[in-house]
Amino acid sequence: MNPILSRGFTLLALLALLMMTAAMPAHAGRKEQKRAETALAVLKQVQSTPDSEIPASLLSKSYAIAVIPEVVKVGFVVGGRRGKGLISVRQADGTWSNPAYITVTGGSFGFQAGVQSADIILVFRTPRGVDNLVSGKFTLGADASVAAGPVGRQAAAATDGELKAEILAYARTRGLFAGVALDGSVLAVDYDAIERVYGKGTSPRSLFEGRTQGAPGFIIDFRDQLEEQTSR
Repeated sequence: MNPILSRGFTLLALLALLMMTAAMPAHAGRKEQKRAETALAVLKQVQSTPDSEIPASLLSKSYAIAVIPEVVKVGFVVGGRRGKGLISVRQADGTWSNPAYITVTGGSFGFQAGVQSADIILVFRTPRGVDNLVSGKFTLGADASVAAGPVGRQAAAATDGELKAEILAYARTRGLFAGVALDGSVLAVDYDAIERVYGKGTSPRSLFEGRTQGAPGFIIDFRDQLEEQTSR
């Protein structure tokens, strides 16, 4: 082959490879992988203690579940908090969607005095909170009602206020797991993290509606754990 033509084909091949690479999802996002793995570990640990787990009756009827590990205190004068996690929505066939990445900020979470971090789990009982999240950030307690969720044997004694709330909130601090007050906290979609994991242009709605094909192993592991915990 003519050397000039040969070099031309080589350049075209390299260009095609670069274009393919740029279009591929950034599955190697280490921070996003760690967030998913930590969220999975939190879900496992919380549900492994019968007396303080989220009741199966509540999980089995949940519309969506958010796990936000290591929510940290960000101020000493104002008791604000900040954390990053994942949220997955139950599909029409009962399976769980690929999770979207989210953030939570603001609000005093009602933790024990002196506690600097906590793992948060939110159980969404209706679509409204998720719809608000997809449309933009929303505030717990203002855009969707939220209450401290009952755990273990407390479920039988839960008040009407708890059971009618659209979102039930839980926190694990210092090894303890219990319902927690989260009014005033703001949830928002982490679009940058979503694109690093699933690829450019991926939206939370496409994830929740099952229109995004392909997911890295750590996402599948998180989704499988949700399946296990909510199918009891």
